[in-house]
Amino acid sequence: MSTGLNDNEIISKVLSGDKQAYAGLVNRYQNYVFTLALRFTKNREDAEEVAQDIFIKAYRSLADFRGASKFSTWLYTIVNNTCITFLRKKKLPMDSLDREGVFEAADSQESALRANLVEQKSRVAMVNNAINLLNPDDAEVITLFYKSEQSLEEIARILGLETNAVKVRLHRARTRLKEKMQHHFSEEVKDL
Repeated sequence: MSTGLNDNEIISKVLSGDKQAYAGLVNRYQNYVFTLALRFTKNREDAEEVAQDIFIKAYRSLADFRGASKFSTWLYTIVNNTCITFLRKKKLPMDSLDREGVFEAADSQESALRANLVEQKSRVAMVNNAINLLNPDDAEVITLFYKSEQSLEEIARILGLETNAVKVRLHRARTRLKEKMQHHFSEEVKDL
């Protein structure tokens, strides 16, 4: 299969009966899917299992892809839903409510989780504020890479640049982001 085909061309070939063409999409997105699955499952074996399920579901649902968004966006929806379903089905450890100290332990865990969530939201807000201080080109490449989780190659296609130019731009944008954070959020950065 030619690697020069874009996602929509590969999808058209698959839907026309060329089942082997789907391997091109799998090869193109296997790292993307595995990385996302690993973030959800926190376990390599589970992530591998979920990634296989995701590609099977995507193949079976390929006719539903309308092309209104990028294939990676559509695939992310399948990743998200499959991972959530997997985590719901996975057995979680349970304690008897009759056991002494269960409610106290639950309360302390809940307050610790709330504190962690508040701290995490605060960090995200700080980084978002620092990104907003960057020039538009730097903010765009940082956002595409970290928030939209686009690869360097995808960013290069989006921006109409060479991959190496994107690497350089991303490196410089990271440096400027670090400077902005140290200058405007020096106290917060010390705590990290």
